[in-house]
Amino acid sequence: MRIGLLTEGGYPYVRGDGTLWCDRLVRGLEQHEFDVYALCADERQEDEGRVPLPPHIGRVRTAPLWTAEDDSVGYGRRARRRFAECYGELASVLCAAAAAGEPAGSPEQASAAEADRFASALYGLADLARDERGLVGALRSETAVRLLESACRAPGAPRTAREARVPDLLAVAAHLERALRPLSLDWYKHDGLGSADLCHAASGGSAALPGLLAHHFAGVPLLVTEYGVRLRAHYLATADAPPAVRSLLAAFHGRLAAEIYRRASLLTPGNTHARRWQEHCGADRAKVRTVYPGMDASRFAEVGDSPDRADPDTLVWVGRADPAKDLMSLLHAFAEIRKEEPKTRLRIIGAPAGPDGEAYLDHCRTLAAQLFPDEADGPHAVGDNPVSFEEIGGPEIPALPDAYAAGAVTVLSSVVEGFPVSLVEAMFCARATVSTDVGAVVEVIGGTGLVVPPRNPRALAGACVALLRDPERRERLGAAARARALELFTVEQNVTAFHGLYLEVVSRAPVCRAVLDDAEPLPFAVPAEAHLLGGWPAPAPVRVPTPLPTTEGAR
Repeated sequence: MRIGLLTEGGYPYVRGDGTLWCDRLVRGLEQHEFDVYALCADERQEDEGRVPLPPHIGRVRTAPLWTAEDDSVGYGRRARRRFAECYGELASVLCAAAAAGEPAGSPEQASAAEADRFASALYGLADLARDERGLVGALRSETAVRLLESACRAPGAPRTAREARVPDLLAVAAHLERALRPLSLDWYKHDGLGSADLCHAASGGSAALPGLLAHHFAGVPLLVTEYGVRLRAHYLATADAPPAVRSLLAAFHGRLAAEIYRRASLLTPGNTHARRWQEHCGADRAKVRTVYPGMDASRFAEVGDSPDRADPDTLVWVGRADPAKDLMSLLHAFAEIRKEEPKTRLRIIGAPAGPDGEAYLDHCRTLAAQLFPDEADGPHAVGDNPVSFEEIGGPEIPALPDAYAAGAVTVLSSVVEGFPVSLVEAMFCARATVSTDVGAVVEVIGGTGLVVPPRNPRALAGACVALLRDPERRERLGAAARARALELFTVEQNVTAFHGLYLEVVSRAPVCRAVLDDAEPLPFAVPAEAHLLGGWPAPAPVRVPTPLPTTEGAR
């Protein structure tokens, strides 16, 4: 079958979210043909290039989200009226959502009428963009800002919307223009997504919007995968925005998420944490299938086969350092651990996550120097700090598996976490783990490690000391963790699950569409019955047997 793979800020570019997962999925399903439709996040991503693509990718079409040239489309009177009606309706729906008092713009309690109003406005703008060959100029126009202002000043609008100033309105209008940019793309004809048998969005939000339009214009079924819920990420990203901006944008993204969940044939969250978010936003439970991310277990096989390589007195933290990882609590917990087990060492291995991560890592180094002054065995020996900060690629840690091989216990101290990749990697390496109860940690661990509350250094220290003092328990938990990871979190299980889901979606929605080549119709583009040579055979005549004569003598 032909799959339209929809991405945002990831595949097929070298740098981006979900690049590795999408590449493994495409390569594992080589029996299908993929077309990639990618929304590019920034200019740097384009400059860094793309990953090598397998031969069964038919085409790659990209569109930048970081910039857009004015389409220079001049609307006539009728088109301007259509735009005013649709955009004004969209703005009214967003104000109504904020006025309803829904938490963070969540559409959980939204009425069906409000959902239909949003859909009508969204698809009305999409129809206008297709008819007029562009919508960018209209979305950037003064008319759009005035329509947004009118909706905010209308009777019944919430106080936060009524208090919106001109800079707030300009910020909201600019964000909506960027979010609605996929409406102006020429991806939805019969030589594009209209010829696909299935659209697979690698995330929600803007990446799934082309799939919504393909479903609207050509009836193509949509499957949406979310390993990190975009709606939740938007709430976190706009936490510092002015109240009017935060309220209106939360309403828009909440309504868009609800429409995506309503139209999608299947939803595949990567864990129960993401699934709860989807159901909170109106997703139908009958359409939700949890599919765990697929990870390469082969690179960790050597470490997993040799659990005795670990230093029994060393704790290891692996990841990208940023404030959400709460390394401060880990350092305070390690101070308690040293009181109980003075020989213990802590190795923090990983690079900072951007400039904020670098600053945070500097604070952690300063705290470690204050909590653990360099210790020496004697008056003539050189002191050494029991906490080390290292990066993968050095002489002691040349590769990622060596990081987990360095210690007997792997620690995760995060206060915010989606799917804990580092925990799964430690499980592949048969390492006992101590983690905080955030995100999908409990679901991933499943009883094969110790879990403590976040921001609780004393509980974290107690769990680490318990494992450091009990090598048999460490070995038992590590073996169980490895068995669980190999069963649930490998590339093979992920690819097999999506192959079955593709067939399930297509079997439920056989859509008849125009073919591009009269001599060679697209696979699955029409129901299989239409390809029977000579039509259906005529039914054979039914012969009713003649009853035998019976007499009393014959009886």
